[in-house]
Formats: sequence, structure tokens, C-alpha cells
Amino acid sequence: MPDSGLKAEVKEAEPVLFQWTGPSVQGKPKVRIDLGEQKARIYDGTQEIAWTYVATGVEDHPTPRGNFVISEKKVDKKSNTWGIIEDADGETVNWNAHSQRSRIPKGGRFVGAPMPNWMRLTSSGIGMHAGPIPEPGSPASHGCIRLPSEMAARMFEELPSGTPVSIVD
Repeated sequence: MPDSGLKAEVKEAEPVLFQWTGPSVQGKPKVRIDLGEQKARIYDGTQEIAWTYVATGVEDHPTPRGNFVISEKKVDKKSNTWGIIEDADGETVNWNAHSQRSRIPKGGRFVGAPMPNWMRLTSSGIGMHAGPIPEPGSPASHGCIRLPSEMAARMFEELPSGTPVSIVD
């Protein structure tokens, strides 16, 4: 059969970014974030009930390792450190701005990056929140733990303040 010049477009399947396999939390939840895997696992007691890909800090902005607890929760938080700079006309002139280091043009302003379903882990501003996972399995943040939006909302709902979170290599 002659080649018609038409080629079928093959779409790659979107990767599965998370799965909540268990019921709602009944007991004492905890979270374990593995920086090597770039995955978080959610437990109810000793039983794993969910997992998700995460995007943690890149080499220049590493995510701290250790044991933490969720100390603050906010549905609609904005970063006071990272975001964009807009000029006087509202046009973005810097997509990766630091509030204390990036120059703001006259009449411009700093706009903090949205961090929906914020769950604070450190006093220095590291937490878990909804955000892009551009390459599952690879770090991509300024130190926070980014979660897929739907999983961030579920974790925000299910995990109370005081929930232990361990971050390991």
C-alpha cells in the first residue's frame, strides 16, 4: 500500500501522579517524603493509604531533611519570597523573582507565587502545597514540596496540624 503521507499521532499517556488507595484517615496520619524517589507516602498508623509524586527543591534551593510537623494550614497562601515582578503596566518582567533581591521597576510590584493548600513545615517558609510537577521524579522547587493539585487538596483536608512529616534521602 502506498504511503499517503498521513501519520497517526501517538499521544503518550499522562503519568499517574498520585493514588489514594485507602479510606479517609481514621487514626494517626503521618507523611514520609523520599527525596531520591521524589514521592510522598501517606500513612494511617502503619498502613500506607496514599502516594504521590512531589517536586522538591533543586540543588541551589534544597529541601531540608529531617522530622517536622504540619504547623500551619492556609487554603490560599501566596509566597512572600518567590514570585513574579510586574511593571507599571501589569506586564510580567521577571518570572522567577525574589522579593528581597530582584529589582522592581518604578511603578511595578512583586506578586507572590500562589501556594494553594499550604501546609507549613518550617519557620523559614518550607511547606507542602499544590504546584506543578514538570518532570515526575525530578526536583523543581525553591525548597518547598509541591504536590499535584487534587492530592494537595485531599491532604489538606485529611491531615490535621501536628501531623508528623519525615523528609529523607
